[in-house]
Amino acid sequence: MKILIIEDEQLGAEKLSRLLASIDSSIEIAGNTRSIKSSVEWLLQHKHPDIILMDIELTDGQSFEIFNHVAIKSMVIFTTSYDEYALQAFKVNSVDYLLKPIKREELKNALDKYQQWQQKFSASTLNVEQLIHELKQQPKTWRSRFLVKQGQKLLSVETRDIAYFYADGRLSYFITWNKQKHIVDYTIEDLEQMLDPQQFYRVNRAFLIHIKAVAQIHSYFNSKLKLELTPAIDKEVLISREKASEFKEWMGK
Repeated sequence: MKILIIEDEQLGAEKLSRLLASIDSSIEIAGNTRSIKSSVEWLLQHKHPDIILMDIELTDGQSFEIFNHVAIKSMVIFTTSYDEYALQAFKVNSVDYLLKPIKREELKNALDKYQQWQQKFSASTLNVEQLIHELKQQPKTWRSRFLVKQGQKLLSVETRDIAYFYADGRLSYFITWNKQKHIVDYTIEDLEQMLDPQQFYRVNRAFLIHIKAVAQIHSYFNSKLKLELTPAIDKEVLISREKASEFKEWMGK
């Protein structure tokens, strides 16, 4: 059995791989893609696997967009953080789903279902348009936590505990309200799509800040703005003249 994993979180993809190996050592991971774009490219260039484990929310949008570019020839098992109401859509369309965090027994049951459906169903039974319509009726869900490394351990940090994110070189970091610093496995562009825009704002290419992290706003050269953040950081945080008005409006909402 060959399986393609479409999952934008590296740790999530690694966990799925381990779970699959523990369920059936003969399972072959055909690939792991992390976005709509990379998934479309992979499916256009490779023979489609038996199953696709597909996360709904990817860094560049909902994974249903993939079906608009490729005729999927695989059975699809969605992984999702949606609540029971959104999941009704999957039941109607005879598509299995796994609610995060994914448990081994649930994954095994889903694979067992695939074996039963193999002779009865094909990917053509998936009514993607109806599925998209159903899910669009649900409110947008924003990222609520991040799993990061702390030494040899993994630590789950609530988004509400984060003051701001910033990029430094090729790495991205976040600072918590109690001044802890962690590396996060996403670009600032990715994070901007994951976080509630009422709470977080991308002030420039390097910084994505929580509204309560703004300690002071100063006028700066050439109509720019300069921010002081809390917790303090030894980096200059500037907002361009073009973006200053938008930032002021965001702060005043």
